[in-house]
Amino acid sequence: LDTVADDLRFESMGRTLDKSAFGAMLRALYTGFPDWRYDHDAPAPENGWWYVLWRQSGTHDGVFAMPGLDPIAPTGRHVRIPPQRFYYRIDGARIGVIRPDPVEGGAPRGILEQIGVAAPPL
Repeated sequence: LDTVADDLRFESMGRTLDKSAFGAMLRALYTGFPDWRYDHDAPAPENGWWYVLWRQSGTHDGVFAMPGLDPIAPTGRHVRIPPQRFYYRIDGARIGVIRPDPVEGGAPRGILEQIGVAAPPL
């Protein structure tokens, strides 16, 4: 979390997370999916933002306790998120805003769907 501003805004699916909630979301992800990995293209500018095309995947081998949801016991299911652009607004030397592009099956809803959460309440 050293690269994000103290007043970070993570804007996704009609919700905005602050730095603390964003950190809690990442901790839940890495605990629930210990082998979570990222592959990405080079960052590129677009209309005053920077974006990165991410490909993400991992295996649900730990308890996934996403803030605001009941903990989900390990399923052993492998999750693969379709390529998804994340847009970044840079404030000085830190990331001030993160905004994932909404894509079918994208994070975070796609993670829940792939591990069998019938109707993700996001």
